[in-house]
Amino acid sequence: MKIAKRLLLFTVTLVSTFFFVGILFFASPPQASAKEKKDLPPRSIAVYPEYTGVVVTQGDDVSVDLTVANRGRHDEDVILTLTSIPDGWKARIKTYSFGVTGVHVESDKAKNLTLRAEPGPKVKPGTYHFPVQARTTDNRLTTSCEVTVTVQPKTGEKVSKGINIISSYPVLRGPTDAKFEFSLEIENKLDKDSIFNLSAKGPENWDINFKPAYEQKFISSVRLKADQSQTVAVSVKPYPLAEPGKYTIQVRVSSPVAKAESTLTVILTGTYKLEAGTPNGLLSLNALQGKTSNFSIYVKNTGSAILNNITFLSFKPENWKVKFKPERIDALAPEELKQVEISVTPSDQALVGDYSLTLRAEAGNPPKADKSIELRATVRASAFWGWVGIAIILFVLAGLVYLFIRLGRR
Repeated sequence: MKIAKRLLLFTVTLVSTFFFVGILFFASPPQASAKEKKDLPPRSIAVYPEYTGVVVTQGDDVSVDLTVANRGRHDEDVILTLTSIPDGWKARIKTYSFGVTGVHVESDKAKNLTLRAEPGPKVKPGTYHFPVQARTTDNRLTTSCEVTVTVQPKTGEKVSKGINIISSYPVLRGPTDAKFEFSLEIENKLDKDSIFNLSAKGPENWDINFKPAYEQKFISSVRLKADQSQTVAVSVKPYPLAEPGKYTIQVRVSSPVAKAESTLTVILTGTYKLEAGTPNGLLSLNALQGKTSNFSIYVKNTGSAILNNITFLSFKPENWKVKFKPERIDALAPEELKQVEISVTPSDQALVGDYSLTLRAEAGNPPKADKSIELRATVRASAFWGWVGIAIILFVLAGLVYLFIRLGRR
């Protein structure tokens, strides 16, 4: 009977010990659920135009998108000022229906406005500058940008007896994968109604079509009454593999008794595309508390234009460290690929579990192309605690064996 009680005591003690050690060694603390903070400075604002330089025809108005960005951790009230306006121009910063002198921008957000400039009748061809200043209401932060407007004489027009073609914005600039739309005003100078045929000759494999203003249907001719004019849009879609450069399009308007031509120009800057990833395709990382783990990613220029000033950012849990080597790539040619080494060090106080880590590559300032990589970082406990658990188990077993032998002799 005593032997049975001793065996029962030994079994219960052994099971309890293994259960306790199992909880100590295998159980993981609750995973971190706090929302990760972005790595933003306390305060930072920026103002920049979509296009820093534009070319217009004499007499044309200018509208350029303007972005006001708050890159800090606190909301900001930003005051906007046109510090100088060239003689003969009227200019203001506006939204859809009214002028704007200040804007409220939330943390890590941006607001889009429009810089509107209207030339007077005495404005001649030349270069004009429109500086924009942005400052916070407490005058602690100030930044600025500038839009340069180049006014050219009315070109791309050829007047013939009976037909007049007026080209608005005869020169357009943009990436290869963009769609361009020119506006032509066709005037019938004949003394009778007439049908005018529309045709265009451009680079090979380009898609060029005519359509009425603000409509999507394509047309090949237009009927105009005597002394009547009508606006026609010329839709241009470049060949996807076209090289960056300047391309001309000859537009012809003709009737049985008259004809006229106009030259349109498209300047292709190429496409801006950036690809990034890990060499093996895995998007996970194992790390130990307070220990540095290393891995690599690649960045590749998949566009047709050179990408300059590629920088790297990380959005990581609090008190983690992420370093890039190199920290910046000055230039990346089309189809060129480069490797970037990354070291990740979790916080010494990081709990065991899974964390989200975002790596971001940006090309240009403001960014013309960007790419983000989402990684899952798994933090594990140090192997030291595993050996501690094994030592505890061995110690408990030795004690139980000693206790069993000693009690068995009685």
